[in-house]
Amino acid sequence: MKKILLGMAAIALLFTACDDDKNEIIEDQSVKVDMSDFFVYTDTSDDLVSKSSNSKNKVKTCHTMHVLNKQLDANPGLEKKMYDVEYHTRSFIAAKGKPTKPGNGNGGGGGGEEPTPDNLGVINIPVNVIVVYSNSNENISDAQIASQITVLNDDFRKANNDVNQAPAEFSGVAADSEITFTLANTFRNASSTTSWGTNNAVKSAYPPVNPETHLNIWVCNIGGGILGYAQFPGGNLSTDGVVCSPQYFGTTGYVSAPFDKGRTMTHEVGHYLNLRHIWGDGRCKRDDFVSDTPSSDGPNYGCPSYPTVNCRSNDMTMNYMDYVDDACMYMFSEGQKERMRAIFAPGGARESMLP
Repeated sequence: MKKILLGMAAIALLFTACDDDKNEIIEDQSVKVDMSDFFVYTDTSDDLVSKSSNSKNKVKTCHTMHVLNKQLDANPGLEKKMYDVEYHTRSFIAAKGKPTKPGNGNGGGGGGEEPTPDNLGVINIPVNVIVVYSNSNENISDAQIASQITVLNDDFRKANNDVNQAPAEFSGVAADSEITFTLANTFRNASSTTSWGTNNAVKSAYPPVNPETHLNIWVCNIGGGILGYAQFPGGNLSTDGVVCSPQYFGTTGYVSAPFDKGRTMTHEVGHYLNLRHIWGDGRCKRDDFVSDTPSSDGPNYGCPSYPTVNCRSNDMTMNYMDYVDDACMYMFSEGQKERMRAIFAPGGARESMLP
């Protein structure tokens, strides 16, 4: 009888231990960051366009994803670095009590709920502008540079007048990112090169200055109808920063409509701060890792009317990470704000930029 009782007790302990293990596994799963949807290589074909009007115009705008694909081919370790940056981003958002992969938007990463404040405060980014010119037009004025810094501050702080146009569907998630920009230095360089392309040659010729702590912006003629391109967090410091053609930089001087309101830089700095294109560089199921930006099957161009419907939802065409004309983009979302701020958090890819 005693042996039977001891056996029953052992069985009971075994089941209890199994239950404890099961609970521990459930608890671990509850805090696990889901990375199953993460990707780096993207579809960058120029025929990936939305159904909106004017979608055939100005196809070659931002070249960031083309450049990223080439960098991934050249540097096998970059994909792992970008995975780590994304894991940290989602962990930061999850630690604030946000789901890492909510189902009400275009994928994981935060947003779609009342935002939870972090303790980072207003983040100020010092900026180095490296002007590389082959003619007097390209040697843009100090006033043109100042106008671009003003646009960045207005756009990232939700201080532009355009955001008041946001339709009710999206006005509730229009975000003040609490990120500002201060011009630290302007470097001017005369060059015989008339077109620099997107292979980072301009960065090799004129290296970035203090890229660990400063945003470096090269203003030079890229050529090929390309407005600009940026490097995502996690890339090589020797190429870190943003490149912009001079006629799409700022709001005064040598600027060219319809990209004459400084929004090319707002878009490219968004990439520099870890934002993807709003359509995820793919069709409806491709992800931009932000929950409060609706799914879309491609970029919008021109000035689309509202609503523009794709993927059974209205596109957030006015988002800075779409491809519309400068006058028709005027907001980041709360989810995008959280992604940008995450890279400045302890352990983040741009933590060293904080004082």
